[in-house]
Amino acid sequence: MSTLQHVTYRNLGWDSAADLYLPAGFDSSKTYPAIVSTHPIGSCKEQTSGNIYAQQLAQEGFVVLAFDASFQGASGGEPRFMEDPAIRVSDIRFAIDYLLSLPYVDAQRIGAIGVCGGGAYTVSAAMTDRRIKALTSITGVNFGRLMREGFSQFNPLAALDAMAAQRTAEAQGAARHVINYLPESVEAGKQAGLTDIDVLEATDYYKSARGQQPNGATSGLFSFNSAAMAWDAFAHAETLLTQPLLVVIGDKPGAFGAYRDGWELYGRAASQTKQIFVAEGWSHYDLYDQPEPVALAMAQIVPFFRQHL
Repeated sequence: MSTLQHVTYRNLGWDSAADLYLPAGFDSSKTYPAIVSTHPIGSCKEQTSGNIYAQQLAQEGFVVLAFDASFQGASGGEPRFMEDPAIRVSDIRFAIDYLLSLPYVDAQRIGAIGVCGGGAYTVSAAMTDRRIKALTSITGVNFGRLMREGFSQFNPLAALDAMAAQRTAEAQGAARHVINYLPESVEAGKQAGLTDIDVLEATDYYKSARGQQPNGATSGLFSFNSAAMAWDAFAHAETLLTQPLLVVIGDKPGAFGAYRDGWELYGRAASQTKQIFVAEGWSHYDLYDQPEPVALAMAQIVPFFRQHL
């Protein structure tokens, strides 16, 4: 079995909290390929990025670091619950810095994996950090597109006006407005008229014993969400994304858009080596933790990283 160490390291002006997964039979005198695992939006390292993908990759012989985003989870940074794509991408760079401070990590065999929003952040990071030698996006979602579309009710200008007004109020002393991205329960969502598979399955994952964790807040600081509105996770993929790429999606599309984003990324990436795996009969949130689709994904991920790291 893999072993788990809780670690912290310095970020910009605060500390990041992370879980370091070490392979079975770990020997600190040897060198290992290492992977950074990035969690979804509104999530934490104990949900899917760590307890599912990092753990299973460590069992396959990789050193894996699953970290909490700045301003979220157990990591530092104020104000809380910021979801700023530029900082989220920067977090991945600091995670790589930490891995490279470990004598048993091979600097030439660094990979990256991310789930949902973390998958798209991983893509963006790989374009500007050549230390990443191969990457995998698991049901990746382009948060900028989602903000401009579903999360703003397809009216981004009105949303930006509201965010501006709220940030002005907060600058003048009003309380921070932290929104919850999801209803409190699946039943509450249905009673509110919500029918989308992604919304209801996300609620089932995050708001029940299935995936609920103390730091999985599913929250966002509304007035700071404007940072994502003009951001595109896949910008410049046609020229800058050249590392080996694996995209994993389910074939049951939902409002968060991972299915369409996965195909867009696959089409736009300049990578000479790229592949897309569609888990037939499975959804976005099935790929978070359900044994059968996760096993299907891992059957692609493990040989991919073994070949390219």
